Amino acid sequence: MYKLNVKSHFSAAHQLNGYNGPCKNMHGHNWKVRICILCEKTDEIGLTIDFKEVKIVLDRVISELDHTNLNEHEYFQDKNPTSENIACFIYKRFQNELKNDCCQIHEVEVCESDNTSMTYFE
Repeated sequence: MYKLNVKSHFSAAHQLNGYNGPCKNMHGHNWKVRICILCEKTDEIGLTIDFKEVKIVLDRVISELDHTNLNEHEYFQDKNPTSENIACFIYKRFQNELKNDCCQIHEVEVCESDNTSMTYFE
């Protein structure tokens, strides 16, 4: 089994409804995202999946979030755009987009800052 990681980032604003603290106000983050893919085997030249293929899919998914107010995104209409929910959104969208029978998404890590992160997996 192989574990492949690809990182990217996006910038967006959000506010946490019902939160008792400063994050209830509109603010922004430069989120860092790491996606982890599990692959069962390599192909005839020794690759599991091309990093470029994973990066293209990840960038397509996070482009929906980049430079937006996350509270206005349809996915977050009935949930807060917390790091937990953002990681879940990226995981599920990526899972639907990845077209590779030998590889599957393992986890998504979303970092709000250099010192804090949330990881979602199923």
